[in-house]
Amino acid sequence: MTHQLTTLPSGVRVITEAMTSVRSVSLGLWLEVGSRDERPGEQGCSHFLEHTLFKGTATRSARDIAEALDAVGGELNAFTSKELTCFHARVLDADLPLAFAVLADMLTSARNRPEDVEAERQVVRSELDALGDAPDELVHTEFCQLLLGAHPLAAETLGTVDSIARLDRETIHRYYLDRYRPSSLVVAAAGNLDHDRVVALADDLLGDLGRPGRSTATRDPVEGYHHGAVRIRHRPSEQAHLVVGSAGLDQHDHDRFALKVLDVVLGGGMSSRLFQEIREVRGLAYTTFSYAASYSDAGLVAAYVGTPPGKVDEALHVLTHELDRIADDLTSAEVERAKGALTGGTVLGLEDTGSRMSRLGKQVVTGGELLGVDEALTRIAAVDVDAVRAVARRVLARPRDLALVGPFAAEEADRFLDVVA
Repeated sequence: MTHQLTTLPSGVRVITEAMTSVRSVSLGLWLEVGSRDERPGEQGCSHFLEHTLFKGTATRSARDIAEALDAVGGELNAFTSKELTCFHARVLDADLPLAFAVLADMLTSARNRPEDVEAERQVVRSELDALGDAPDELVHTEFCQLLLGAHPLAAETLGTVDSIARLDRETIHRYYLDRYRPSSLVVAAAGNLDHDRVVALADDLLGDLGRPGRSTATRDPVEGYHHGAVRIRHRPSEQAHLVVGSAGLDQHDHDRFALKVLDVVLGGGMSSRLFQEIREVRGLAYTTFSYAASYSDAGLVAAYVGTPPGKVDEALHVLTHELDRIADDLTSAEVERAKGALTGGTVLGLEDTGSRMSRLGKQVVTGGELLGVDEALTRIAAVDVDAVRAVARRVLARPRDLALVGPFAAEEADRFLDVVA
C-alpha cells in the first residue's frame, strides 16, 4: 500500500492510498484553516462553518445531504481544530462518486443563510456550555492560553460566548469565501480506489472552488511562550483538575519521535510513570496522563491529574518530581517498552480506511513530512535511551506553567508558584 500525490492546476492537492483488500473508501476534504487563522471579530468562524456547510447548498437541502449518504449506508461528518478543518465521508467503493459530489457541493456552494446561522448559533452555544461544565476539558484550554498568551493559536476553537453572539452571516460567509481556497485544500482518500479516478473527480467537482485569484492568507508566527505562571479557574467541583507543562516541539522538529517515546514513558498508559506512581502507588487520582501537542510552528508538553482538592499539593509534588527526574533515571527497558507501544498503536490504528485517509490528509495539509507507515516505524525504532534523555532535558527543564480548575480562588495562585519556578 503506497500513496500517490497529484497537484491540480487550480492548486488543489490530491493524495490517495489504495487498499485492495477492502470494499470501502474514506474520503476527506482537508482545509488549511482553523481557529488560529481567525482575526478579531472572526473568533469561532472556522468551527461555525463546520456546522453551516451541512445546512444546504444551491442544489441540495440539509435533508438531501443527509439522505444521500444514509441511502447507501455511508457516514458523513466533519471536525475543526486549531490549524485545519476536515469534511469526510466513508462509503462503499462504488459510491465514491456520490460521496465526492456531496462533499464538493457543500464545500463550493454553501449558502450560509442568516436563518442557518441563527439555528447553529444555539448549537455552538450549547457546545460552549458543555465545555464550561467539563472542568477536566476546560483545564487544557486554560493551560494553552496561559502558555501562548494572546496568540490566536491559544484561542478556544469553539470561540467564546461573546464572539459567537456577535457573529453574523456576512462575517461568516466572507470568511468562507476568503479562506476556502484551492491552495488551502487537500483531497485525501484511502481504500479500494484508483488514484487517477479520484484526481479526475476532484478536477471535475472542485475546479478552482469558484474563487480564482484570491490571495493566500498568512498566519501570525508564534514568537514566544509565557513561563512560570499559575492560572486558577474557580469551579465548585468535587475534583480539582490541573495541568503542568511548558513549551514543546513543532511538527517539523528532528526530536519529535524521541518526544513521542518520552510521552509514552511519562504518562502514556497503565505502565507509565505517572499512572503507576500517582494512581497505583499513592491512589491520588483516577485519571492522570501526559501529552505532547505539535503544531506547524509551536508545541507544548503537559501532564494532567484530576484529584480531590485536598490532595492537590501532594499530587503536584509527585507530578513535578516525576518531570524533574525522568531525564536522569530513564532506563533502556522503559524506552523499549514505549517504542513497542508506539509501534503497535501505529499499526493497529491504521487498519481501517478512515485512519489511513486521516494520516495522509493531515500530513499534507499541515505541511508535515510525508512519511509512509514503514518509514514512521523505522524512525520510532531508531530512538534510543540517549535520544529520549536529551529531549527530556530539552523540554522538561524549562520553567513551567500551571493551570488549575476547581474549588480554589484566583488569589491562591501564589501558593503554587514554587511548582512553576
